[in-house]
Amino acid sequence: MVYHKRTTPSDETGIYRYKFDAPKSWAGQRVKIFFDGVMTDAEIMINGKPAGEMHQGGFYRFNYDITELLNLGKKNQLEVKVAKESANRSINAAERKADWWLFGGIYRPVWLEVLPQVHMEHFVLNADHHGKLQTAVDMAGDAKGHEIIVSVRSLKDGKTVYTSNGQTTITHPINNSDKEQMISGEWASIIPWSTENPNLYVAKLELKNPEGKIVQTRETRIGFRTVEFFPQDGVYLNGTKLVVKGINRHSFSVDGGRTTSAALSRMDALLIKEMNMNAVRSHYPPDEHFLDMCDSLGLVYMDELAGWQNGYDSKVGAKLVKEMIERDVNHPCIILWNNGNEGGWNTQTDPLFAQYDRLQKRHMVHPWADFNDLDTHHYPTYLTGVARFTNGYKVFMPTEFMHAMYDQGGGAGLRDFWDRWCTNPLFAGGFIWVYCDEAPKRSDKGGILDSDKSNAPDGVVGPRREKEGSYYAIRAQ
Repeated sequence: MVYHKRTTPSDETGIYRYKFDAPKSWAGQRVKIFFDGVMTDAEIMINGKPAGEMHQGGFYRFNYDITELLNLGKKNQLEVKVAKESANRSINAAERKADWWLFGGIYRPVWLEVLPQVHMEHFVLNADHHGKLQTAVDMAGDAKGHEIIVSVRSLKDGKTVYTSNGQTTITHPINNSDKEQMISGEWASIIPWSTENPNLYVAKLELKNPEGKIVQTRETRIGFRTVEFFPQDGVYLNGTKLVVKGINRHSFSVDGGRTTSAALSRMDALLIKEMNMNAVRSHYPPDEHFLDMCDSLGLVYMDELAGWQNGYDSKVGAKLVKEMIERDVNHPCIILWNNGNEGGWNTQTDPLFAQYDRLQKRHMVHPWADFNDLDTHHYPTYLTGVARFTNGYKVFMPTEFMHAMYDQGGGAGLRDFWDRWCTNPLFAGGFIWVYCDEAPKRSDKGGILDSDKSNAPDGVVGPRREKEGSYYAIRAQ
């Protein structure tokens, strides 16, 4: 484990092996294995045979169909060979020549899913604040003759939500063999999702086969809300202009490095809310349980494709954009997509964000740049911000400002900046750098908390989330 781009990175490889049962009852079904995050190159073997091509990229969910590789009724062996350093130079440049701690290995969950031969492979939802729910379902196999049944219930009390014409479900007969099936309906008396009132519902999708049997059920939490961006105006949530009071956050644990927990995500989200903040950004897709907490507690999120001052090449970048958006597309907290950071973008991948966010097509930016009608200039001085308003005409949202290193930034001087910038209607808010001190516990150094001298991020809370001076200064703003 080493810190940041100025240090020679460790280049170890490791092998994980695990035996698991595959019961005979799985016969006639498809079996997929999912990895939520492996750093960095991963070669997957099932019973000594490759599951597919090597996956590259450390912050993304990926999967393989391993049906044909299993021995049903017997023990099966999973073997994963992981290399910290990628064989792809652009991945190392985007993810590992960066100003953060470099880790490696399988650090997020791994699981199996057993599915019918014809199944719902992926779905994209758009629930707007008027109650309209659009659903795009990607089918695996020829689904002609099947039906998709959509229902909605309140997460809070479990009560069924009725459609505008008094029905409890919307049924969509599949009359063709098309991969994509589109479903749309209006739901009555919904309460919109917002940062102050993060009302959530559960959307349930059921697949019924031609014999009338439910063969697959998928559920996901949704919030009925509308996100819009207007050039020379701002970001709107449910028709009201949104000013983000944001902070940048790494996925970090003292004891686990990049391996965190839902409990830690909840603690972080609550502490951010307690600072009277409403928004979060990071340099890569976070653990999904952090997005779940943002959905639940009312924090909006800027979801970023990794690329710390260097971008992925076009081939691997296209794959990783797809993986990021397919995992995160249905979270109501996400308001903007980010392609890289401070020059770390590949413009050839820009169109893919709208392609995979096919229903909402949320706005995409290049953090640090004046791009796509949103000026996200980093670390503006007080007068720089004033000048950009006076001389410019773009919406201004610095995705990093008030650097908290040594606690000299963060809360220090925030009121002067914030009060002045808020006088201009082009100001859409900003994101303070950074949330917490990042000092992992080093088992190889006697258990010290290692901040790599003064190099690792110094945040507004401590490594175990102790409240520091900037926490209180920000909260008081």
